[in-house]
Amino acid sequence: MLRAVSSASILLLATSIAAHAGGDPVQGKHVFNRCIACHEAATDRDKVGPHLMGVVGRTAGSAESFLGHYSEAMKNAGAAGLVWDEANLAGYLKAPRLKVPGNKMAFGGLGSDDDIANVIAYLKADPKP
Repeated sequence: MLRAVSSASILLLATSIAAHAGGDPVQGKHVFNRCIACHEAATDRDKVGPHLMGVVGRTAGSAESFLGHYSEAMKNAGAAGLVWDEANLAGYLKAPRLKVPGNKMAFGGLGSDDDIANVIAYLKADPKP
């Protein structure tokens, strides 16, 4: 009996993690509204912060159009090999100051893992919803 309950629990946990990891780009667009004052994701237009179009897979601090505006911390993170894959984006969106100490971004982070997964799904979506 215990083995059946354990197996069911593991299956349920694995299913919820897989569903969470995929994210929903439509929901992510709504969450991204918190970011649009400083970032653009549907075009390559910079604002206070760099555009995020094509950010997934990009080296930190390397958007050509924003090179003169990155903090030294962000440039150094990129030079040290930080690439914005899903895991690094998730960590940064959760706590930007912890992921890249000394960066300029004033945003404190997203508290919900679902919001983070959804924003990443939105950033990856092409075309954007």
